[in-house]
Amino acid sequence: MSDQTLAFVASNAPEATQARQELDDKYGGTPPEEADVIVALGGDGFMLQTMHRYLNRQVPIYGMNQGTIGFLMNEYEADGLTERVAKAEQAVLHPLRMTALPISGGEYHALAINEVSLLRQSRQAAKIRISIDGRVRVPELICDGVLLATPAGSTAYNLSAHGPILPLNAGVLALTPISAFRPRRWRGALLPREAEVKLEILQQEKRPVSATADAFEVRNVSEVLIREARDIGIKVLFDPEHNLEERILNEQFTP
Repeated sequence: MSDQTLAFVASNAPEATQARQELDDKYGGTPPEEADVIVALGGDGFMLQTMHRYLNRQVPIYGMNQGTIGFLMNEYEADGLTERVAKAEQAVLHPLRMTALPISGGEYHALAINEVSLLRQSRQAAKIRISIDGRVRVPELICDGVLLATPAGSTAYNLSAHGPILPLNAGVLALTPISAFRPRRWRGALLPREAEVKLEILQQEKRPVSATADAFEVRNVSEVLIREARDIGIKVLFDPEHNLEERILNEQFTP
């Protein structure tokens, strides 16, 4: 549909704010709370912020790169935007739901579109017990940390930690250790998307660990539970020649 109303949101980068002004002047932007499609201008970090901010609106988000990497973004071009949006292909992303229990008590809940990561807070390595669906799989992982990544996030931090790239329709999540010392040969695992992952921190006071769901951090955690939020679907639009499935596949052949 070419008559969809568009809302333009931008990062604080000068090129992004300038692009937003250009598009507002050209198309007469609608407020994000009322638009049929939200157009995000910036880099991948801003795209993640936009997805989190408008999660409850459940409208498609079309990103245009005015940042650095732009893996989740389309190329910026002011002309013919309404036609591009109308022809765009939709990918539905399901975030991870994290429940983090700090040593001090209580619990925190957050969603992660890319990954949930646990990282050591001190000079000493973390010690983490990993359970999948109630069964202990790694009694003690000595490491800098560990992460659970979605397919959309598998090309981000997960890839830097030597984790696998996951096709969107693979139906799996990547559990990846970060600088593991013991077990030395364990390189992680592929888990079914329905799996519930429990990460228990051993020697919590001596070896403190933080938990992060995208940009939301909880420090000094004792336990973290993670599972995919199948009830939440985030709609992201991509130009047909650069759809997300193709980008993820192409990353596996990039030198």
